Amino acid sequence: MKRLPPVAGEWIDRTREMAFIFEGKTYRGHPGDSISSALLASGVTLLGRSFKYHRPRGVLSMANHDVNAVVQWAGRPNVRADVTPLTDGMALTAVNTFGGLRADMASILGAFARFLPVGFYYKSFYSKKLFPLWERMFRRLTGLGKVDFTAPHLRTAKCYGFCDVLVIGGGPSGLAAALAAADQGADVVVVDENARAGGSGGYARGADEARSAIHNDQLTRAESHPRVRIMTSTCAAGYYTDHWIPLVNAEAMTKMRARSVIVASGAYEQPAVFRYNDLPGIMLASAAQRLIYRYAVRPMRRAVVLAANADGYRAALDLVAHGIEVAAIVDLRPVIGDGEAETAVIHHGIRILLNACISEAVPASGGKGVTAAVVVPMPQPDAPGTGREQIPCDGILMSVGWAPAGNLLYQAGTRMRYEKALEQFVPDVLPVGIFACGRVNGVHTYLARLLDGQRAGSAAAAHAGFGVAMSVPVPAEVECPTHPWPIVAHPGGKNFVDFDEDLQLKDFENAVQEGFDNIELMKRFSTVGMGPSQGKHSNMNALRILARLTGKEPQQVGTTTARPFFHPVPMSLLGGRGFTPERRTPLHSRHDALGAQWMPAGVWQRPEYYQVAGKSRSDCIQEEVAAVRNGVGIIDVGTLGKLEVIGPQAAEFLERVYISRYANLKLGMTRYAVMCDETGVVIDDGVVGRLAEDHFYFTTTTSGAATIYRELSRLNTLWQLDCGIVNHTGAFAAINLAGPQSREVLATLTDADLSVAAFPYLALREASVAGIPARLMRVGFVGEWGYEIHVPANQGAALWDALMQAGNGHGIRPFGVEAQRLLRLEKGHIIIGQDTDGLTNPFDVGLDWALKMDKPFFVGQRSLQVIARQPRKQQLVGFMLDSDFTGTAPQECHLVIHQGEMAGRVTSIGFSAAVGRTIGMAFVAPELAAVGSPISIRLSDGSQVRAMVARTPFYDPENLKQKEPV
Repeated sequence: MKRLPPVAGEWIDRTREMAFIFEGKTYRGHPGDSISSALLASGVTLLGRSFKYHRPRGVLSMANHDVNAVVQWAGRPNVRADVTPLTDGMALTAVNTFGGLRADMASILGAFARFLPVGFYYKSFYSKKLFPLWERMFRRLTGLGKVDFTAPHLRTAKCYGFCDVLVIGGGPSGLAAALAAADQGADVVVVDENARAGGSGGYARGADEARSAIHNDQLTRAESHPRVRIMTSTCAAGYYTDHWIPLVNAEAMTKMRARSVIVASGAYEQPAVFRYNDLPGIMLASAAQRLIYRYAVRPMRRAVVLAANADGYRAALDLVAHGIEVAAIVDLRPVIGDGEAETAVIHHGIRILLNACISEAVPASGGKGVTAAVVVPMPQPDAPGTGREQIPCDGILMSVGWAPAGNLLYQAGTRMRYEKALEQFVPDVLPVGIFACGRVNGVHTYLARLLDGQRAGSAAAAHAGFGVAMSVPVPAEVECPTHPWPIVAHPGGKNFVDFDEDLQLKDFENAVQEGFDNIELMKRFSTVGMGPSQGKHSNMNALRILARLTGKEPQQVGTTTARPFFHPVPMSLLGGRGFTPERRTPLHSRHDALGAQWMPAGVWQRPEYYQVAGKSRSDCIQEEVAAVRNGVGIIDVGTLGKLEVIGPQAAEFLERVYISRYANLKLGMTRYAVMCDETGVVIDDGVVGRLAEDHFYFTTTTSGAATIYRELSRLNTLWQLDCGIVNHTGAFAAINLAGPQSREVLATLTDADLSVAAFPYLALREASVAGIPARLMRVGFVGEWGYEIHVPANQGAALWDALMQAGNGHGIRPFGVEAQRLLRLEKGHIIIGQDTDGLTNPFDVGLDWALKMDKPFFVGQRSLQVIARQPRKQQLVGFMLDSDFTGTAPQECHLVIHQGEMAGRVTSIGFSAAVGRTIGMAFVAPELAAVGSPISIRLSDGSQVRAMVARTPFYDPENLKQKEPV
């Protein structure tokens, strides 16, 4: 292959050249080239290897409808070479090869094809002992590109767009629709996945200058129309409710909302099925036309065209017009039409073989090309002998039919019917506000597509409130554009239906024989249509095969469910910019000044620990713990959710949302609160305090604050109780002052009576601290005498400064989240989300003491009644390592192993100076939960550490530190 002389309308800029590397060799192309076109222009026809058998593959569709040409570009895997623009300096390699593209050692798998039938992986390799070996082997052999974990993070934007009429597809019918809608006053957006609009109008020319002139005029008018915006290189990746369409390009995703949507997405040309139909040099006719008219690349020197419609004849004319010999047109039909293309072919003297088919292609050396087409009569292609002819060629074009690009129509809820006269599914009933035109609507001739576009555009504009829908008659098709059976059986096989998955005709026969005779079951068993191209080139042939094997009509067989996304969408676009909201407490600057090392806690930033010069992270954390245990510490807990419920039925509301009882909670007291969902799973905890008969103040976890507030609001909307919920999370600052000397420090700043009698454990008081109105709770998450002080957010910094100054003489020290976690671990207090997961119920974590199952109702009660009657599956227990342990300690999530099986996992662990050992909590099987039971914990390197189940709390089991003054 090489460049053609300049072609009118070509996309390349011949005035500039760009160098790139493919498989270690340097090639040159032009701006406007795709990767594939630049390689083909340089004489490279072998572009990839197939997924399963590693067969040589070249261009098939030249339109992103297959994965024959997929490359690795530095850290970017699975780059579609057919449509990705060439960039100067690209360094590319083929994917899924072992030893390089030309000498792929994995191609030996083709010799074992008979032992690897469809579905073999469902029946083999189930040995528990050997499965890990098979799993590693197949992961190594299969897959396409490689993920580079050192590649830079790509941050992409999400945009929002609005229009009156969205036209999906910028081909002849799409542009006609856009112009008609815009002429009626609508704001129109046209989306096309190609680098330039125009679609088949720009390349399926049939050497017809008149058609080219119409196309050029239409494109010029669309590009210059003030109410038409054209978005090229942009894919409409899915359809969502109320005409919400994600539009995806290389840089961003645009969430487009339209009043009307016109689907003018065209159709996918379908390959014929014959032996060796996947060889490089065998391509769809439209692929050859794209190469000629977009990139000025000669697709072959001598071609055989396999046709079953006028499009194949137009492709032959395009080849001849650019100096490419057409050895013959092999037409599957017994007669041909009398259209302009057929007449022109006859005029050129091109040989036409009617009622004939290609039974196989003759491979070149190594299977890296084609040397001839074997032609036999229809309808008995298997029969050797009379009429069999071998026609030399270096390329075969296939133009046997079309499959509508109807994925978006299906997703929108369109009811489709199979139109036998067209051998195609067409829209039968369209949803309100959805319109279709062009090939996807079953209209294939060029002028008819223009009229169909005008009809749809006018109707869509009228639906959006602009003008009245015009009546535009669209002539019926005079010939069937698609052959009902472009499939040739061959005893030798290698007649591929799905190029992504290396599926042959016999694979479908075997699937039906196995009982997978439903289209959805066949899809999952055979994996047809499950490759990266999502069945664009294979689904219709698979449907026809299933229909014939089961004796049904295509309408009865139906199609598989269409789901977003039907085009590949990079993960970077789905992830967007990676924007994460970050909240800071009112004390952030104070922590910064004290050397805080930050960590995320939900959406909040919290001090993990406070760095002291010259000391390690571990030493800093242990010193913070010691300060709380022996003196006084201070921690910012303003990230906790802080809510109020006020009203006559406030107590009843809390009775329903929490598992404990709160109607009998005394004024000025607090109680631990656990919340479950409807399945009985623990989702949050906190403290509830009663300020008045109808007024409660309560806290939630840091990460659950927003979610819990929304859920409580939802529940009260359903229940309609006479109470209101107020979210004070951002309005209040909160500080926990804890340690044996905390009362002495606080006493210098308040006139409140802090005696045990006046302010007992779990009490709630309102008082002034450092002249600031505050709510004080005597709670002890860290296991020491302490006060949780809540004040208005704008007074938080003043309170912190006052407490720090008052504590100077007592050695007060701020402590961070890690010290807090270790302190609470010593007390055996759980952290929701760390010591629980999405399946944990109160029984699993020893919270059954808080359950009041005799209440009339609370959320999750019915599920917990059922769970209570069932045997326990897991139990959270405390454990200790041996006192003389000196090795590598386990980490959170390390597995508990019992008799070679997984029996649990570590949820929390740390070294406790107060206990003198490494302590932790873990889920274990119930039979291992007894205190004193030995357990074994497997480390990351596979070694195991012995531990013993221990009673919790580890520290101050009688809670004397919190209840009595020191």
